[in-house]
Amino acid sequence: MRLWSIHPRYLDSKGLVALWRESLLAQNVLLGKTKGYKSHPQLIRFKNTDNPSSAIGKYLTIVADEADRRSYNFDRDKIISSSFKNQILVSDGQIKYEFKHLLKKLEHRDQDLFNVFSDIKTVDLHPLFIMVKGDIENWEKQ
Repeated sequence: MRLWSIHPRYLDSKGLVALWRESLLAQNVLLGKTKGYKSHPQLIRFKNTDNPSSAIGKYLTIVADEADRRSYNFDRDKIISSSFKNQILVSDGQIKYEFKHLLKKLEHRDQDLFNVFSDIKTVDLHPLFIMVKGDIENWEKQ
C-alpha cells in the first residue's frame, strides 16, 4: 500500500488507479471493515488525526478530482466521508523520498512522464498535507 503525500497529478495512469484502489482499502481498514492491513505503517498518519475515516475520505476526494481532470470515472459514492477540515503534517524529507521513488517507477513505466517530471525542483503536495522540515517519516518503509 502506498498513500502518496505528493500530488496525484504526478502519477501515471497505472499509479493513479492503484492509488484509488489502495486508498479505498485504507478507508475500509480505518472503518474496521477488514481484518488485514490494520497495522500498515501508511495508515499511522491518518490514525493520528481526530477523525481518521474523514481524513482518508478527503484524501480520496482529491484523488477522484485528479481522475475527473483526466476524464476517468472513479466512483465517488465509495467515499464515506470527506468532511475533514485540517491538514496532516508531512516532512520535506518524506516528500523528497516519495518523489524520487515515483521517478524510479516512471522511468520504467512512462518515459515521457519521467522526462517531464525529472527536472522538477519544487514538488506539489496532495492538498491534505502540509510540509514541515524533517527527515523521512518514521512510518516509511525504506
